[in-house]
Amino acid sequence: MKKILILNGPNLNLLGMRQPEVYGSTTLAEIEDQCRAHAKQLGVEVECKQSNHEGELIDWIHETRQSRTAIVLNAGAYTHTSIAIMDAIASVERPVIELHLSNIHQREEFRHTSYISKVAKGMICGLGAHGYTLAMDAALRILEEED
Repeated sequence: MKKILILNGPNLNLLGMRQPEVYGSTTLAEIEDQCRAHAKQLGVEVECKQSNHEGELIDWIHETRQSRTAIVLNAGAYTHTSIAIMDAIASVERPVIELHLSNIHQREEFRHTSYISKVAKGMICGLGAHGYTLAMDAALRILEEED
């Protein structure tokens, strides 16, 4: 069965409480519930994980190697700083959709740089929590094209 791994990076465990004017009022648990419901409609397996630790995110990315898994990745601030996560994505050769709740291109200049974009199949940003289901649709389409 095709699988979508949804990875959320640092501070995303605080969604709904942290800067709702930027990130919205939807909690991470609510987003994960929406993703599980959407996965059921799509007929795919989904797994949702969140970590504030770069190494743990990298380990989870490595676990997808040689699988039929696509990754939806909201790396949070690691998007703009982590060459290690970029290298992990490149090493597993799995499709990754980069995701951001806010439009990073309308924010501070440092957020305009994404190391993830250099190795991701695509990016969705600025659409809030709805971006997750859109990213899942894109990830599934890429998995189907691989078959």
